[in-house]
Amino acid sequence: MHIRAGYEITFDCPQPTPMLLLLSVYPTRVHDLRSPHVVSFNRPVQFSEFQDVYDNTCHRVTLPAGSTTISNNFLIADTGEPDLIPRWAQQLPVESLPDDVLVYLMPSRYCESDRLTEFAWATFGGTPTGWARVQAILDYVHGHISFGYHHARNNRTAYDGFQEGVGVCRDFAHLAVALCRSMNIPARYCTGYLGDIGVPISPDPMDFSAWFEVFLDGRWYTVDARHNKPRIGRILMARGRDAVDCAITTAFGGARLTGFKVITEEVT
Repeated sequence: MHIRAGYEITFDCPQPTPMLLLLSVYPTRVHDLRSPHVVSFNRPVQFSEFQDVYDNTCHRVTLPAGSTTISNNFLIADTGEPDLIPRWAQQLPVESLPDDVLVYLMPSRYCESDRLTEFAWATFGGTPTGWARVQAILDYVHGHISFGYHHARNNRTAYDGFQEGVGVCRDFAHLAVALCRSMNIPARYCTGYLGDIGVPISPDPMDFSAWFEVFLDGRWYTVDARHNKPRIGRILMARGRDAVDCAITTAFGGARLTGFKVITEEVT
């Protein structure tokens, strides 16, 4: 199958403003592109590109004063297969984990796993290790947080979401990541495109989505606490410890968001 994806994001800056953009597909998906993938600006803008420590493709730009629109529109191939459910996957002991995976056991800015450890072990300590324990965490978070765009708050942490019981997709991911880490299951945050493919079309405006990955049996598996069921057509853009590492745009100065549109649809 093929998916048409892209965005139009407009900022109004009172003065030239440096920004960091994570608006490209993740390097592992580049080979699936079936059309040019170009981060474009409606005004002359100089930028540079680099890979960060998580292999995310980043752009450094300085937006000029006034209104600037950043856009992209591309076609990408996808297997059309839903997320894998690895019921057989087992949890590795901490001493057997690869060195580069250990960072995903640590507390981070939005995933304060250390504050949730006592609750996590009391709640999930009796579940079988491996996928069954991950699924128990997914079930809990899916049922504990009430989804709503009006609940969005950019400084809500996993512990806040645990206490408040409301949020958007990133809050589901943050709480589930923190609980997994509390149980010594490596977990990393992901963001990207997820359209309404294979499911009823939502009337809400399209947005970027957040999910996460867990490390079991020596590899990473995609999981999603908000939907809590396999989905089709994820297009990964960024990975990291939490939303800090995966922010789509970061402004180092005044930048007012005045336009935001995301496209993710199957091409038939």
